[in-house]
Amino acid sequence: MRNIIKKPEVLAPAGNLEKLEIAVRYGADAVYIGGQAYGLRSRAGNFTYDEMKEGVRFAHARGAKVYVAANMVGHEGDDEGAGDFFRTLKEIGIDAVIISDPGFITICMEEAPGLAVHLSTQASATNYKALQFWEQEGVERVVLAREVSLEEIREIRKNTGMEIEAFVQGAMCISYSGRCVLSNHMANRDANRGGCAQSCRWKYDLFENEGADILTAGGEPFSMSAVDLTMIHHVPELIEAGVGSFKIEGRMKSIHYVSTVANVYRAIVDAYCEDPDHFVFDPAWEEEIWKVAQRELATGFYFGEPDAHQQLFGRPRKIPKYTFAARVLDYDPATKIATLEQRNHFTTGEEVEFYGPGFARFTQTIRKLWDEDGKCIERAPNAMMTVKTIVDHPVKPYDLMRIRKMPVSTARFSNFPGQAPSE
Repeated sequence: MRNIIKKPEVLAPAGNLEKLEIAVRYGADAVYIGGQAYGLRSRAGNFTYDEMKEGVRFAHARGAKVYVAANMVGHEGDDEGAGDFFRTLKEIGIDAVIISDPGFITICMEEAPGLAVHLSTQASATNYKALQFWEQEGVERVVLAREVSLEEIREIRKNTGMEIEAFVQGAMCISYSGRCVLSNHMANRDANRGGCAQSCRWKYDLFENEGADILTAGGEPFSMSAVDLTMIHHVPELIEAGVGSFKIEGRMKSIHYVSTVANVYRAIVDAYCEDPDHFVFDPAWEEEIWKVAQRELATGFYFGEPDAHQQLFGRPRKIPKYTFAARVLDYDPATKIATLEQRNHFTTGEEVEFYGPGFARFTQTIRKLWDEDGKCIERAPNAMMTVKTIVDHPVKPYDLMRIRKMPVSTARFSNFPGQAPSE
């Protein structure tokens, strides 16, 4: 007899208010955002208190939750004002804060009792004893270190009833649980306080002991950069292992990325939980993920330690590139004319794809364009301009339009144990 399956939360990044709204509309059960302080993404579009209030109102009205990342490693003096910060978050109605520093955890619990605390992946929780410790400290959920394997998650689940959150999609850090000082050394930007320069993703020459550059003979510069994580083929295993929240990385990524990835994981989770015994992986889900992939994809540490195949050595393989072109503002079913808000250049004659929540999508060619004054135009070159076009199938506000800018290549998942589809 199969155990009752608890549907996991799909948790999406939201770097600003628009991304929050898109994430929720495209299927996220919860979003995580950053405030004006204490987070690890100082260059993201972090939220003011007023924006948090608006975001919470929007999310809660649709049954979604909002978490705030306050996961920086605190130095002396960084705690100044933290009590006010956490009290304000509680008053706004934030559902939980994501913290790594024990000092900030203590301040939050003392100054804002009742505000749920989730332990950040930066705290590197990798075993059930660590979860038991944090549970005793009053932490409600642990975001596991990215180095934890699927088998270790199963063991953790056997020994604790604590909520488990795990990353399923997005960029991987070359350093253990993201705790890096390379950026400090090379760019004087503290990665553990929100200023990572991503030094590991720079291109480097390689020299032998004698000083000869061994890359000059046709070799490619290398980086220490890891390929990106995806677990779309292993959603059933994650659910069965007891992961309660599927975390998507990317607070600094576009609404194209956020909408697409949230849409895919929503579809997979719903399909499996609705009928696990007859679940079949739909290749369209993988096809969709590749439309927003920035690097090659692999399964990280879930099936063993990554090897050289999960590093970005040599020439990068070309992957499909789709450009987010417009957002639908309105649609008239009588005339089949859609009003669009332009986000990237597009022209008549181009093939585009419209997509929306619930995995709805179709392609067509842009045949005619009109500007907001009704003048016929050949292209939409100006950012945020309003244009109208004939759309063959009904669309809705907040549906999005994208364009394929590069041929689809054969690049797929890195070749290493554990990459085989779960179906």
